[in-house]
Amino acid sequence: MGKEKRIYMRIGVLGILLIALVFAIYSSISKPGLLKVGDEAPNFSLKDREDKNVTLADLKGKTVILNFWGTWCEPCRNEMPALEKIYQKYKSDDVVVIGLNVGEAKLTAEQFIRQVEVTFPIWFDSRKEVTKRYSVGKMPTTYFIDKDGVIRVIKTGEMTERVMEQLLSETKQ
Repeated sequence: MGKEKRIYMRIGVLGILLIALVFAIYSSISKPGLLKVGDEAPNFSLKDREDKNVTLADLKGKTVILNFWGTWCEPCRNEMPALEKIYQKYKSDDVVVIGLNVGEAKLTAEQFIRQVEVTFPIWFDSRKEVTKRYSVGKMPTTYFIDKDGVIRVIKTGEMTERVMEQLLSETKQ
């Protein structure tokens, strides 16, 4: 009888482990809140370089390139000149480039911004709340948002000016 009880105990423990494994796999596949193409871009409020409150909703009616970056991120640093060129080229077409600095001191970001001569708006996500809401892991991550506030493209990794133009044209369709 002792041997039978051990077998039932082992089967029970294996059953519980199997249920836990299935739950873990299901949870990782169906992450609720993960933004995807076709979703409305969540609104947020942050501070800009002049310490003014700015919101994504203020840009409704414009195409938005929302770029999450940090000065410590080499690919982020590399793509800044291309973002600036896109900003200069398309700003009269109701396209706005927003550089969303992730978790850094404003002074650190400002030194870099002046060094690379960026003129597009920079917003500061000092507490990383927007970064978490947008599920940004690897940087740079860029959201291309259409005039209706819908996410049309999510691009992770460094982009060239040519790639940005192609993704922008897909967003504006």
